[in-house]
Order: sequence, then structure tokens, then C-alpha cells
Amino acid sequence: MKRREFITLVGGAAAAWPLASSAQERVKRPRVGFLMHLTPGDPDAMARIAGFLQGLQELGWATDRNIQIDYRWAVGQDELYRKYAVELVALQPDVLVTTVTDTVRALQRATRTIPIVFTSVIDPVGSGLITSLSHPGGNATGFSLFEFGISGKWLELLKQIAPSITRVAVLRDSASTRGVGQFAAIQANASSFGVELLPLDAQEGSDINRAIGAFAGRAGSSGLIVTSSPTALINRDLIVKLTAQHRLPAIYPFRNFATGGGLTSYGPDLIDPHRRAAGYVDRILKGEKPADLPVQAPTKYELVINLKTANALGLDIPATVLSRADEVIE
Repeated sequence: MKRREFITLVGGAAAAWPLASSAQERVKRPRVGFLMHLTPGDPDAMARIAGFLQGLQELGWATDRNIQIDYRWAVGQDELYRKYAVELVALQPDVLVTTVTDTVRALQRATRTIPIVFTSVIDPVGSGLITSLSHPGGNATGFSLFEFGISGKWLELLKQIAPSITRVAVLRDSASTRGVGQFAAIQANASSFGVELLPLDAQEGSDINRAIGAFAGRAGSSGLIVTSSPTALINRDLIVKLTAQHRLPAIYPFRNFATGGGLTSYGPDLIDPHRRAAGYVDRILKGEKPADLPVQAPTKYELVINLKTANALGLDIPATVLSRADEVIE
């Protein structure tokens, strides 16, 4: 979604609100706090929020009429997760909406009573955020991104696309259970594909630059798996640039990496759960409890292949892989 469209959708209604009648102004609007782990202005972040707002509009909620939304942008930083979680809870919203494991955890530390709807959590039970998928318990529910097992599929696809690779680096955030869990799932499959697996730990852009450069400088036919993390998403343009610079075949967790020049991606649609989260917000505002709303899994996984990048790397994508692709970029 273009920045202009996002601004129109999110902010344009603000100008119309003062025109409402005084009687309407006296009616208390439900309040939603939204803690986003990405940066303001990031096209991916704007598209996710626009999807959420679209879902609300389809259910009769509009920011210029009957609902208020307060946003905070944590830009992938732990200290901002904690700071903004406290700020949003202090506003006493009716519902909190957030994205990844770390932001949910920060909000749960700040409140155990205000309902929380999350959109992009990996293995919420294993992460300790809920007690079960069918009956979450507590004050949080929402949408899981994927289970750790999908990480093994990344290695399988990478070997199919670049069969000569013998060394594979895994870019991860080792400070989170998410990063450790994804690496463990990949590691469980490494021996069956005859590759040496190396973790690359990175929590900021300078770490990524250094880690990929050092790995690519070693001998051997090499490839890269980029796992899901806020760090990777925020620095996706840098990662794609480095893989091209070092001629590394790479697979990524989300479509926006491949459309941005990455070789291939396999993962869920990131916009859909935000649109669907609006339904849970609607149900909670009408009296339902998050403890009784089951956590929902993705409805579809997308395989995207960038043929332009494949040609630049001298790779001939097998027809069997191309036939399974949901999108081929030429």
C-alpha cells in the first residue's frame, strides 16, 4: 500500500471529527491501543495497519466516527516495547492490539486485565503467552504466524533451488525464543540435506552487515536462510542488498523480501491476520472475552520466486518448484 493511501485511510478522518455534532462528541468512543514493532512509514507496517482499519470498517467501526486508535511504534527495540506498553495501558484502552511475541509479552507485563489481540506470534503456546490454542486463557488471543516446523521447509526449498550449496547460514535473533526455535527446526533437518549449518546472530543492522560479510568470505558453496524477526523485517532492504552483493542464494520468511529483490520466500500473508484481528476486536468490544476466543492459524502460505534474481545468480529454478509458486517475479 502506498504511503499516500495509508495517510488518507489512517489520518484523513481526523479532520472530519470536529464537524460532528456536540451530542456525538459526548458519546464515549471505544479506545484501542496499537503497539507496532516496526518503524513508522515502513510500507509493510502501513499495509498491516491499513488491513486492520479495513477490517474494522467492514464491521462498522471508523476512526472519524465511533472508535479511537492510539498508535505506538517500537522500531524493534526492547526498551521501546516496555516503554510504549506502559504508555498504552495508562490510556486505559478497551482493547490492545499488537504484533509479535516481544510486544505481547511487554503488554502482558503491563496488564493482565485489558484484552490483547495479537497478529503475528510464532508458537504462542510454546512462548508462554497462552495456555492453549483453543482456549487461550488469560487476557490475550489472536493469530499465530506459523509453528517452528515451517523453518525446516525453508532449508528444503533452498536446496531444491540451489542444490550445489554445502554451507547454509541462518540469520536469527538469538535473544528471543523465536530465533532459537526456528534455528532448532532447521538444524533438525540439516543432516538429511547434507549441509553444514551455521547460526548468524544479529539484533541490529551493523550485526547483519558484519555477520553476512564474514560468512560469505569463507570458502564453499553457500546459502542463507533468513528467519522471522523484527530485526530482519526492519533491515530487509539491507539483507537483500548484501545477499546480492555476495551472490548468496537466500530464502526469506515473507513475500516482501522477494518482491524487494530477494531470491525466494515462503511464509504466510502478513496483511490477512491484521484484517482478521479486527473481527476479534469487534467481538471483544461487544462483550466476548479473549480467553474464550481461539488462536487462529494462517489460512495460506505463499511461495514467491524472483526469476530476475535467480538469473543474476546463475540459478536455473526447477520446473517442479516453479509449478508450486504462488507468484513468480520476472
